[in-house]
Amino acid sequence: MTKQASSQELLLRDRKSGTPLLHWLYQELRLAILEGRLRPRSRLPSTRDLARQYCVSRGTVVVVFEQLLAEGYLESQVGSGTFVVATIPDELLQVQSNRVKKQEAIISSVGLSNRGRCMEKTPFSLENVTEIGKPFRAHQPALDAFPLDLWARISARIHRQAPRDLLANEDVKGFLPLREAVTDYLGTVRGVKCTPEQVVIVPEVQLALDIVARLVLDPEDPVWIEDPGDPGARCILKSVGARLIPIKVDREGINVALGLQICPQAKLAYVTPAHQCPLGVSMSLNRRLDLLKWARQTNAWIFEDDYNSEYRYQERPLTTLQGLDESDSVIYAGSFSKMLFPSLRLAYVVVPPKLINAFVAARSLIDRYCPIFQQAVLCEFMVEGHFARHIRRMRKLYANRLSALLDASRSQLNGLLDIAATNAGLETIGWLPEDIDDYKATTAAAIYGLEVQPLSTYAMLQQERNGLILGFASVDVSKINQGVELLAFVLQTLTRISHKL
Repeated sequence: MTKQASSQELLLRDRKSGTPLLHWLYQELRLAILEGRLRPRSRLPSTRDLARQYCVSRGTVVVVFEQLLAEGYLESQVGSGTFVVATIPDELLQVQSNRVKKQEAIISSVGLSNRGRCMEKTPFSLENVTEIGKPFRAHQPALDAFPLDLWARISARIHRQAPRDLLANEDVKGFLPLREAVTDYLGTVRGVKCTPEQVVIVPEVQLALDIVARLVLDPEDPVWIEDPGDPGARCILKSVGARLIPIKVDREGINVALGLQICPQAKLAYVTPAHQCPLGVSMSLNRRLDLLKWARQTNAWIFEDDYNSEYRYQERPLTTLQGLDESDSVIYAGSFSKMLFPSLRLAYVVVPPKLINAFVAARSLIDRYCPIFQQAVLCEFMVEGHFARHIRRMRKLYANRLSALLDASRSQLNGLLDIAATNAGLETIGWLPEDIDDYKATTAAAIYGLEVQPLSTYAMLQQERNGLILGFASVDVSKINQGVELLAFVLQTLTRISHKL
């Protein structure tokens, strides 16, 4: 006989001060299921009864029920009510809890190096992310618009016609025809001065930065890093023992004069000058020249991460630092994964002649080279002109999606989120009112299926304003409009809660 759970049987823990109602109710109901307080097949109180018992709106309860239904914790039976499912999604974790605790004890007893402890704190998700077009996922291109059929035809042709020497060991620097295509592209579009011998194909920019950091830094060497800035780069540099010197970013990019005042003897500067991560500003020419002058005079290195530079919507991409460099101080890197699709895992780094031999030797110790057939397919995609055409199409598409986000925000987010009209990239920043915490806003938005990122994650020092990072490139216009409507509701709820406290 099915157990009927009454309102009195459903006892939830008190809500902590500042916790959004949506987040609290969702977490408490989920825990009640996982901890067995709500047993499999037991019926939940009606949304009206639950709302009355805990003094929340019925709409809030409905949204939480819908989320738990979608996640597989509940099931709805027409005319009978809402029930806990017979098999709970997290049941396996609960059954194996004792074993998990033992494993955690073993893991915690293993001694990690300082580098290991830094790497363990990766800011990147360790879960498989396959959902396409989720509002407002940042750092992801429009996978729905990628010419997959064309890529498949080129791939089939490459595999069908490939000479047997492609099966042998590859050059550590990468597939030579691809390095030649990258050299031509960077020279024409980005103003980079290099030869194919300076270009190394790598899986991602993070690996290039890791190799450079190991080659040029000793423990406690000071490094300039943008603040706010890329948290992944921050972890990589900390893992090699570098002493991070956060330098404030303003409308002209990293404040070079402030860096000279705080720590002129830094050995390396990590910068994203074309489209700063995450604020989206471009480094001014004067700042670029000052940064290059500092590197030249102090024999320091500059790692230029050309983050999302190709996608500019109102003007041509800016000339790189590397193109202005006269002292071979700049290591320049960019990624095809952001331009095409994330699972491609191909990027490039242009290494100064005086560092190339050491870089290649270090690369040979780590993973030697990227899969050759993927490089060959990308090479044909570029040489046949498909890459340039894809970039042009995506600029128009992303500009339209950005415009849709700005239009929707003006009508629905006025006073709740001030979204910056960025000129480039795959995401933009929305500035929150002073009384809304960006972490709380991120958590509350997630309950509604929205994926935003708190600006605080990117900062080392206290920021003047809280903000949210919102991706628009991977989200179609209809989902952008729906997402803005949901985000407005979330922020309105948080604002009301803040005013009551």
